[in-house]
Amino acid sequence: MQTHAIANKEDWIEARRALLAKEKELTRLRDRLAAERRALPWIKIEKRYVFDGPQGKVTLEELFDGRSQLLIKHFMMGPGAATQCVGCSFEVDHVEGILAHLNNHDVTYAVVARAPIEEIEAVRRRMGWTFPWVSSYRSDFNYDFDVSYRPEDVAAGRALYNFGHASDWAAEIQDLSGRTVFFKDGGEI
Repeated sequence: MQTHAIANKEDWIEARRALLAKEKELTRLRDRLAAERRALPWIKIEKRYVFDGPQGKVTLEELFDGRSQLLIKHFMMGPGAATQCVGCSFEVDHVEGILAHLNNHDVTYAVVARAPIEEIEAVRRRMGWTFPWVSSYRSDFNYDFDVSYRPEDVAAGRALYNFGHASDWAAEIQDLSGRTVFFKDGGEI
């Protein structure tokens, strides 16, 4: 068994105060970094994206469901996938309980996967999920937002993930997880 330092209460409080000062320094640094992230420029969405939903065609604008913000979860599930992604499933399992809170804060949560809507709906029913989940099967959406990869894009060095060039692994995986946040101001996204 590993031994651990033993101290009296006064020494522990002194050590804890020193650690607290470092924790506060980290918090201030994280706050500054978050402010820089919020200050990054936005990209105006010029392309019209249309998805397949359980009741038919759905546009990106319609996914907002009347709110000003849209949080998209890019779910790793391409056409014909034998199973859905375990990590993506774990993540969305925990969203159901906060949907009302997100909606109350002017945020709509939706999930997009490249699998056809029939395959998505089979998974949704089996898992009991109720959040909006649409298919980008007939759309460039996942490719445009750098979470899905065509082999020719990987070969040409055009495939990006996490702001860097995807290597040969992207040609084999083809779909990765991610999140994209959109803001709608009037009719502009």
